[in-house]
Amino acid sequence: MIRALTGFATRSPWKVIALWAVLGIATTILGQALVFRATQPSAGEFLPATYDSAAALKVAEEHFGAKPDANPLTMLVARADGAELSASDERRIDAAAAKLARREVVMPKTEETPPFTQDRTQVPRVSPAMTAPDRSFRLLAVELTGNPQDPGMQDLYRAFRDHARAEFAEAGLRTGFTSGLAATVDTADAEKTRAKIVGAAMLAVIVLLHVLVFRSVLAALLPLLVVSVIGGAASGVVVGASLLTGIQLDSSTPQLIGVVLIGIGIDYFLFLLFRFREQLRSRPGQSGREAAAEVADRVGTAVTSAALTIVAAFSTLGVATFGQFRVLGPAIAVSVLVMLLGSLTLMPALLAVTGRKMFWPSRALRREPREGMAGRMGRRVATRPVTMVLASLALLGALAAGLAGMRVDYGQSGSGDERTAAARTAAEIARALPAGVSDPTTVFVTATDGGGVDVQGLGALSKALAAVDGVGQVAAAVPSEDGGAARIDLFLTADPQGQQARDLVSGPVRHTVAAHRPEGTEVHVGGTAALFADISSAVSDDLKVVFPVAAGLISLILLLLLRSLLAPLVLMVSVGLGFAATLGASALVSQNLLDRPGVNFMLPLVLFLFVVALGTDYNILISDRIREEMERPGPARAAVARAVRHTAPAIATAGLVLAVSFGSLAVNPAPGTQEIGFATALGIMLSAFVLSIVLVPALAALLGRSIWWPVRPRRSDRHTDDTWKAGHSGNGEHSQHGQHTGHTGHTGHGEHTGKARHSDDAGTGRHLPVG
Repeated sequence: MIRALTGFATRSPWKVIALWAVLGIATTILGQALVFRATQPSAGEFLPATYDSAAALKVAEEHFGAKPDANPLTMLVARADGAELSASDERRIDAAAAKLARREVVMPKTEETPPFTQDRTQVPRVSPAMTAPDRSFRLLAVELTGNPQDPGMQDLYRAFRDHARAEFAEAGLRTGFTSGLAATVDTADAEKTRAKIVGAAMLAVIVLLHVLVFRSVLAALLPLLVVSVIGGAASGVVVGASLLTGIQLDSSTPQLIGVVLIGIGIDYFLFLLFRFREQLRSRPGQSGREAAAEVADRVGTAVTSAALTIVAAFSTLGVATFGQFRVLGPAIAVSVLVMLLGSLTLMPALLAVTGRKMFWPSRALRREPREGMAGRMGRRVATRPVTMVLASLALLGALAAGLAGMRVDYGQSGSGDERTAAARTAAEIARALPAGVSDPTTVFVTATDGGGVDVQGLGALSKALAAVDGVGQVAAAVPSEDGGAARIDLFLTADPQGQQARDLVSGPVRHTVAAHRPEGTEVHVGGTAALFADISSAVSDDLKVVFPVAAGLISLILLLLLRSLLAPLVLMVSVGLGFAATLGASALVSQNLLDRPGVNFMLPLVLFLFVVALGTDYNILISDRIREEMERPGPARAAVARAVRHTAPAIATAGLVLAVSFGSLAVNPAPGTQEIGFATALGIMLSAFVLSIVLVPALAALLGRSIWWPVRPRRSDRHTDDTWKAGHSGNGEHSQHGQHTGHTGHTGHGEHTGKARHSDDAGTGRHLPVG
């Protein structure tokens, strides 16, 4: 299958390029235009119905008309001169609120509005909420419907906000907005310039790395262009599948797909480029199309196995109970399969078309490269494997020591820039009212017999809830229109998005509700704090299942690829050490240097999926090359040295590119995003520079060909003269007497006339011929 795809791509490259250009770009455009119709903004909709907050959401939808895509906002209205509000001021505010509630807000359409964007024009829900005890402001409750990540929806909110400001300004009043959509838009506006600068800097660094490595303009720019086309097509396929099946995606899924595909796409193209350059150097008379076919056939196996490893890792999320994971896993798995298809077709086709022009104006193809750092590292790993293994284990062990004191923070760390207008408004409200007034925790009461709920009979429950330490205020019970349910809003003194509020809701509040539940009713606790407390619980349970299942699937893929029992074990142990070291280092930085309460509760899963799955790519690449080199005549350690020399530059460059991509998140103002960016970049660097270039090759040098037990690679005698030279170009491994006889390979015992030169396989420490 792999050979058929790569063979067709290199035989008919222009057909493949044209097909990707048409279908890829079309799918990309459609995916970007329809993505917000396929995403679900409410995280609560992904929770199983067995969780209390999920049941509360269902009651809110069935009895109170709440919508999954509703965006509740809090509007603050105060006098522009700072004076206290009078009774007439309150009447003017309520009259203006009623006027806003009757006026339709038209979604602006600009030149930047994508085609097929859903028109979010609507009449907002606006109603008075309360006046501050010191009469410094009055709060209004506002609700707009739509996906908060949709640019059209954000433009609609801006239009409403500007109109409301103008409406109240005429009466000498000022306004402020906070919660949900307001915070999202303010953060997006504040981050717009920073995001552009960081994005441009990231692309500049990636291009610069490619220029330094290949000394070629085309080799520097083409990978980014190709990955953008394939990645856009992959996102479009996922969005299309979501719309066809009716399974909605989480709003963060498209962004995660983009990050994953940029990383692995550039990695795979780099693997092909390095091997293509090596092939052209060793076979000066070979055409670009022939070289592309040979390279794609060989590297295609490793790339396919690497991609399937990522697919397996993310597919395991399908067994999770949290629906956001169940959707995220298959979505990324499908997008990776599309990237794999592009890696086996579009990338080889471009190599076949460009040939040696791919590396213009570099003259590197005309001469054999010097030994370089990679060659010296390969020789050092092969001659001193014990030292390199111990050094690697010492480094990884020191970083992993941070796990001993690691704490997990289940707070929603990542709330955004505290300098935004929404954050300032929230702070102003918190100075006069309980912190949770703009985002209340709600207790829903429903009748179990299908009858009505007696609101007067809820007094004891309300009184008990008011006595809970941390509950600042309890609103009066409000019945639903159908009479089948009632709601009691609780205004917590703690930040509803913080850990303290989660502990309060999941502990004392729910215990009080259970102890004072009226007879014949069911009571559920909902709201942001309750929702994320339940999500934290679901994530913790899912991690216990996802990790072992993913590890098992990855091990199976490695077993099939490497055709060995020992080699997959070596790779899995090394990857496990890398994961532990990355998580431990993140805990040390977060808790000791940055003085945070702990690592974000999502970090272990993110690291496992990105660092373990993507880092395994590098291990697969080096292991596949080690096996290939060990199939050639000569000692095992010399084979390891050659493998490191030829493969380390590709792994190092790919690791740097991927680390830069994820590291760009570390400058985000949100603490949770900073943590993920730093940890993922560190994990990728450890995977590339410690595990794949040092630890795994050193273990292979120690174990020799026995690492492939029970099916050891045989020392092949069927290599042609050119192929043999291709594997050893520039290594100086042939003595002047070790020439091959013709083009049919080695004959008799003519592997090398100077076999004594390779006696270092037993570990004598003599100089290996890998320079």
